[in-house]
Amino acid sequence: MILLQVNQLTKYFAAELILSNIKLEIQTQDRVALVGRNGAGKSTLLKIIAGQSSYDSGEIIRPKGVSIGYLAQNTGLESEQTIWNEMLSVFNELRKMETELRKLEGQMSDPQILSNHSKYERILNEYDLLQVKFKDQGGYQYEADIRSVLHGLNFGSFDYDTRISTLSGGQKTRLALGKLLLSRPDILILDEPTNHLDIETLSWLEQYLQGYSGAVLIVSHDRYFLDKVVNQVFELSRRKMTKFAGNYSSYLQQKAENYERDMKLYEKQQDEIAKLEDFVQRNLARASTTKRAQSRRKQLQRMDRMDRPGGDEKSASFMFDIDRQSGNDVLRADALAVGYESEKVSEDISFQISRGESIALVGPNGVGKSTLLKTIVQKLPALSGDIHSGSNVTIGYYDQEQAELTSNKKVLNELWDEYPLKPEKEIRTVLGNFLFSGDDVLKTVSSLSGGEKARLALAKLMMEKANFLILDEPTNHLDLDSKEVLENALIDYPGTILFVSHDRYFINRIATKVIELSRSGAAQYLGDYDYYLEKKLEQEELKALTALPASSDKQAAASTASDKSSYQQDKEAKKLERQKKRRIEEIEASIEVLETEISNYEELLCDPEIFQDHKKVGELNEQLEKAKHEVELLMEEWTELAE
Repeated sequence: MILLQVNQLTKYFAAELILSNIKLEIQTQDRVALVGRNGAGKSTLLKIIAGQSSYDSGEIIRPKGVSIGYLAQNTGLESEQTIWNEMLSVFNELRKMETELRKLEGQMSDPQILSNHSKYERILNEYDLLQVKFKDQGGYQYEADIRSVLHGLNFGSFDYDTRISTLSGGQKTRLALGKLLLSRPDILILDEPTNHLDIETLSWLEQYLQGYSGAVLIVSHDRYFLDKVVNQVFELSRRKMTKFAGNYSSYLQQKAENYERDMKLYEKQQDEIAKLEDFVQRNLARASTTKRAQSRRKQLQRMDRMDRPGGDEKSASFMFDIDRQSGNDVLRADALAVGYESEKVSEDISFQISRGESIALVGPNGVGKSTLLKTIVQKLPALSGDIHSGSNVTIGYYDQEQAELTSNKKVLNELWDEYPLKPEKEIRTVLGNFLFSGDDVLKTVSSLSGGEKARLALAKLMMEKANFLILDEPTNHLDLDSKEVLENALIDYPGTILFVSHDRYFINRIATKVIELSRSGAAQYLGDYDYYLEKKLEQEELKALTALPASSDKQAAASTASDKSSYQQDKEAKKLERQKKRRIEEIEASIEVLETEISNYEELLCDPEIFQDHKKVGELNEQLEKAKHEVELLMEEWTELAE
C-alpha cells in the first residue's frame, strides 16, 4: 500500500533554490534512507513531509488515515511528568477504553439493569465490541510495551517515577524517541536518531526498526546502522533526488558503477562527435563529399548530447603524515584507575599499544572511554596506576567536543598563528583541502557549525604531524563523504592510532584491535568490530552452556572450553536458538490460553446469576487479575526473547 507520494516538490529559501522537482514514494514496510551532504536539504525535506515546513510547488499525497510521526534532530522531551506517566500518555485512548470497560462492568452488575433484559443486552453488546477493539489495539500489553522500549533505550535501571525535567539532554532525546516508537505511526520519520545512543542501544534500535510494522524514513550518518535497517536509499544531491535499491553499502556500489557506466557512454559519444565534426570540417567544401558532410552535420544536430557525469561534489582532501617514527612500544597502562578527583569511573586498566596499531576503545556510555583518553594526554590526572609512553612518541589529540575551538579568531588565523613561519598561501591551501575556501577562511571560529569545527580541528591535527593519534569521536558532525575521506587518510597513516567511536562502520574500516573498557578493567580482541562481536557472542554462548565450575577447577574448565571445536560451538549455538524458538512458541500458546480465560471470566462477570453471588464475583475478579498479570509477565519475557 502506498503511504506517501511526493511529486515535483520545489522549495526556495528567499531566492535560493534548495529542492528541485523532488519525487519520493513510500510504501508499507519500506525502510528508506535519505542521504546527502550537510546542507543538501535533507532535514528540510523531512520537515516538509512531516507538515512542519511549507514548500513552493509540487504536491504531497497521503491517503486519509495514514499517520506520520516525526523526530527532529536532537529533539529532547520537555515534560514535568514522570518517565512512566509520560510514556503512558501515548496510550490515553486505550486507557479511556479501559475506564469505559470498567464502567460498563459496573453497569452490568447494577440490579436495576440486570432486571431490564433489553437494556442489559444492549450494554453487553457494547461491552463485547469495546473489549474486542481494546484487545486488537494492544490493550492487554501496552504496559509491557512501555517497559520493553524503556529497557531497550537504556532506562532499565531507572526509577520510572523520576521527573523528566531532571534528566540530561541526551536522556530526554532518548525518551522522545521512545515515546514516538510507542505511538507506532504508519510512517516513522527519524532525523539522526542515533545521536546520544551507545552501541548496545543502537543494536536494539536496529532490531526494533527491522520488525516495525509501518514504514521508516531515516536521515543518519551512521552507515552501519543504515546497512542493518534500510532497503532503499534516496540520494539528495545538487537539489535533485536519485533512488537506489538496497542498503547503504549497495548504494555506494551502485553509485560507483553508474558513474563509471555514464562516463564510458559520455566519452564514447564525445569520440563520435569529434569524428563527425572532423569529417564535416574536412569534407563540407569538397564537391565530391559535400552531401555526405551535410548528412553528418544533420546527424550532429539531431544528436541528444549527454552532459558530462557530475560525479561527487567537492570533497575534503587530506592525509596525515609524521615528522619521525616512534619506537616499537608506544604506550603501556598498568593497573590504571581514571575518573574525576576522588571519584573513580574505571579501574584496573592494563593494556599495551605497539607501533602501527589502530585500536578502537569501546564500551557502554559512562564507563570512562573519554576520561581514559584525557588521562593519557594529561588533561586529567591518573587516580592510581601508571602510564608509560615509548621513545620518540608525539601525541596528536582530537577532542570530540572541539572544546578548544571557541576563540574569536578568524579561521585563517586559528591555523596560521600556530605555524607563523608558513606562508599564507600554504595555510590557505591546507584550509582549502578541508573545504574552507574564499571568504570561509575569514569566518570567526566560534561562529562555525559543528561540521566546520570538526574539519578545522582535523586540519590542525594534520599540521601537527604527530606519530600517535588519539581521537575521541572523530566522525561526529562529519557528513558521510567527509567520514570516508577521514577513513582513507587514517588507513594510509604511517603512525599509531587509539580512538573512541560509536561509528561501527568506521571501527570496521580502521581498527586492527579492539579494547573493551569496563568499570573493572579492559579486555583486548585482535580484529575489527565484527570480529569483536563474534568473540563476544562466543563467550556468551559458552557461558550459557557451561555451568560455573568450582574455584579450584576454573582454570582447567576455561582451558577445556577454549579447546572446543568450532563444530561443537556451532552445534550448541543452534541448540540454544532452537530452545529459544520453542520457548517463544510456548509463551505464545500460553498467552492465547490466558486470553481465552480472561475473556471467559469477563463473560461470567456479566452473567446476572453470578452477579447475585458476591463471593463468586470476588473469586472471579481475583482469577481475572491473576490471569492479566500472568499475560503481562509472559509478554515481557516474549519481548526479551524476540529482541
